[in-house]
Amino acid sequence: MYPHPTPPSSPSPSLSLLLNHLVSQALIPLSILPHHQNHLFSKEKMKTGETCYLLVLSCVLIGWLDATHATRKDLPTEVKPGHCPKKLQVTPSKRVCSNDHECPSNDKCCIFSCGAVCVPPAFTKPGVCPRRKTGMGTCAEYCANDSDCPGVKKCCSNGCGHECVKPYIVKPGRCQLPKTTHMCAEFCYHDGDCPEEQKCCRTTCGSACSDPC
Repeated sequence: MYPHPTPPSSPSPSLSLLLNHLVSQALIPLSILPHHQNHLFSKEKMKTGETCYLLVLSCVLIGWLDATHATRKDLPTEVKPGHCPKKLQVTPSKRVCSNDHECPSNDKCCIFSCGAVCVPPAFTKPGVCPRRKTGMGTCAEYCANDSDCPGVKKCCSNGCGHECVKPYIVKPGRCQLPKTTHMCAEFCYHDGDCPEEQKCCRTTCGSACSDPC
């Protein structure tokens, strides 16, 4: 699975309200003093007061950051089943996300050129793509992953593109030693091309269906 991006969190409005409250409370003692008593505060005392005030603000800010970080860590980050598709071929259910939990239903948070979005997951079906036939198929992309194919078909390369084909089937048993054949041909490509219990086995010049040993 692609790594999930974590967008920076924006400061909470409550923090600015709290700081404004502290500022107003800190200035009250000075504002209520008579004008003739203001000179009693020496520069040294004012500097000490400013230092204490900054320390209080620092403690409040650090505490708020720790609480925010703890809250973000408590968010569920479990990874949903499936993997991200190679290409974005559907309309995202959500445009911005940082993990699978933020996506609706079974959608996953996947990264594409447009950013991190929520899309349906892709699944790998059981089986193996059959051995490619001689030459190349149609140079077109009929599928991007197994989820694009109906039934048990898998998305396999045809030498120039991708198309949905039946997976490679391996039947029980072993092939006999190759027999001499006078015709070089590929009568089969995998066990699924052979009837009943026969397997697709190599000959001295190609492949053919034969009974397993």
